[in-house]
Amino acid sequence: MEEIGHFINGKRVAGKSGRTADVFNPATGEVTAKVALASAAELQEAVAIAEKAQIGWGATNPQRRARVMMKFVSLLHRDMDKLASKLSAEHGKTFPDAKGDVIRGLEVAEFCIGAPHMMKGEYTEGAGPGIDMYSMRQPLGVAAGITPFNFPAMIPMWKFCVAIAAGNSFILKPSERDPSVPMMLAELMQEAGLPDGVLNVVNGDKEAVDAILDDPIIQAVGFVGSTAIAEYVYTRGTASGKRVQCFGGAKNHMLIMPDADLDQAADALVGAGFGAAGERCMAISVAVPVGQETADRLIEKLIPRVESLKVGPYTAGDDVDFGPVITPQARERILGLVNSGVEQGANLVVDGRDFKLQGYENGNFIGPCLFDNATKDMDIYKEEIFGPVLTVVRAATYEDAIQLPMEHEYGNGTAIFTRDGDTARDFTNRINIGMVGVNVPIPVPLAYHTFGGWKRSGFGDLNQHGPDGFKFYTRTKTVTSRWPSGVKEGAEFSIPTMG
Repeated sequence: MEEIGHFINGKRVAGKSGRTADVFNPATGEVTAKVALASAAELQEAVAIAEKAQIGWGATNPQRRARVMMKFVSLLHRDMDKLASKLSAEHGKTFPDAKGDVIRGLEVAEFCIGAPHMMKGEYTEGAGPGIDMYSMRQPLGVAAGITPFNFPAMIPMWKFCVAIAAGNSFILKPSERDPSVPMMLAELMQEAGLPDGVLNVVNGDKEAVDAILDDPIIQAVGFVGSTAIAEYVYTRGTASGKRVQCFGGAKNHMLIMPDADLDQAADALVGAGFGAAGERCMAISVAVPVGQETADRLIEKLIPRVESLKVGPYTAGDDVDFGPVITPQARERILGLVNSGVEQGANLVVDGRDFKLQGYENGNFIGPCLFDNATKDMDIYKEEIFGPVLTVVRAATYEDAIQLPMEHEYGNGTAIFTRDGDTARDFTNRINIGMVGVNVPIPVPLAYHTFGGWKRSGFGDLNQHGPDGFKFYTRTKTVTSRWPSGVKEGAEFSIPTMG
């Protein structure tokens, strides 16, 4: 059986702690590998290596760092199918969806080729008599990322690509549930020309996470996961004096106005709600049709679409719409929430609870579930289900509809489907959500913009990738310069001015 250790100082190394976790194929339930769980001491060894490597890497000019990213992008294209296949086997998502996972990370690497531009400061000549003033962006030193199971390629690249392009070294602690792809990405970065020790992958559990948060050398930490853990990481990390950005849970609403193209809206809801078995922080999990007629027509269109979804292992290729969820525990939690929806009075119009797949009886499969007439006091509305469950909450008016996402504790993503520009404009201006789609169901910004939620979906002042990414992984130094020809004789005791 394969044993997955860590990637430290440019090579794979075995774990030393003696602790391991099983890695499963979610479609079959079989153990496919064992991954090492690092001790705090192992994490500290990796940090010491990263600190030493960062000195030379930080002194490397931005254009040379960008060339490494350029080569890395080329290698990602070369190994796309290999990465996607391994990702599918450990996560369970379909092969096309796994390729999308890699591509959305690749796009951030492409953006990082522009690091020389993003690292530029500002300059003012003649800010005062004989005085010039300029600023520069400099790397923080050692940064770290703690990333989730649902995007084992994309989110690690969102973190380490920006940090490394900005001149930092990096410690990546990926999910122990699907650790192979992050290890492969580290090897590709090494092949692209990254010096030893600049990118290190330390596999582990809470012990490794706490060691990252407490280590005095690590200057910044990025996290994506559940809100409870995001808040924990943010609180403990900032208490240690670190710069921290944390992104947590979501409950993304899509409003459907009476003038919307309902076929387009229904297709969007099915894709955004059930893709990747709903294990996306940007999944649309709540549909809000405005008006009873709109709701009735929407449900009429949704039911056959949901009933016809094909569930199976990634090896079935294009014949599958989504695969299993990540663990048996996740499956049981999802089924528990579906049961609670029935008990609390919602109409389960498509019931996927008893879905079975011949030959994959030990897999973590759930059939698609569609609720109608749910209300905001139900658990299926309040909680992030993170599974193939779409909930319809009917609203009598636009004002009733917009209040649902406005009042929910999460503020990650939202969307509206309408043909009316005034309604769309009002929605985008008023809504207190970080990412908004207009006739776009999953409004994930492209790499040259920034990704981040509001309210209890995000903790910290700066978002992921885009310009905010470079701001997060650098700090500004401002220099005020005057040469002897402009210096007056005698001491000055008043505060300096530029007059």
